[in-house]
Amino acid sequence: MSKVFDIKRPAIILLGAPGAGKGTQGKILGTIPRFFHCECGNVFRSLDTRTPLGQKFVEYSSRGELVPDELTVELWKTQVGNWSDMHLYKPDIDYLVLDGIPRNVEQAKFIGNFVQVEQIFHLSCPDRTELARRMRKRALKDNRIDDANEIVIQRRIATYEEETKPILDFYPNEIICDIDATKPPVQVINQITSVILGLPSYKESEGKII
Repeated sequence: MSKVFDIKRPAIILLGAPGAGKGTQGKILGTIPRFFHCECGNVFRSLDTRTPLGQKFVEYSSRGELVPDELTVELWKTQVGNWSDMHLYKPDIDYLVLDGIPRNVEQAKFIGNFVQVEQIFHLSCPDRTELARRMRKRALKDNRIDDANEIVIQRRIATYEEETKPILDFYPNEIICDIDATKPPVQVINQITSVILGLPSYKESEGKII
């Protein structure tokens, strides 16, 4: 059993509606030493369905039911441990960049047992027409035609507003940074990295050997 969470590990959360650019910014950060991009979709795609935990996930998904929050976080925790065992994620020096998890306040509460959230970057895009355009473009690019459906797009945006956005009220305002997600990606990543460089925990870690 991995001991990656024997202490709380530093983490950064990328929060925003579908199409706001969380994946793009997470991937960029993940290419920088000391940052590990943890995208929720990869957690489930990497899941070993032969394990007891994986079989529980299959039980829910095969019935078309949502996986309970506690089980979702347990799956995430297990996969992060696997990445640590494979030396992809180095918990002693890496920040976890969380993208797509937590999805709601309950998951945020569970995750708080394992990570210390240092900063939340809220990628804000009030223009829902622009969000829909981005989601349609991405779906067509990835050949996911069903995801380009207007009803599906509006449902995903509504789910974010109802379930995920309230996370902003769960965490203290002083660790939340609002960023205009309509800006070019290079400007967004510049703003994100500027804030990270000022984090006390990041400054403390600068002397560690990579």
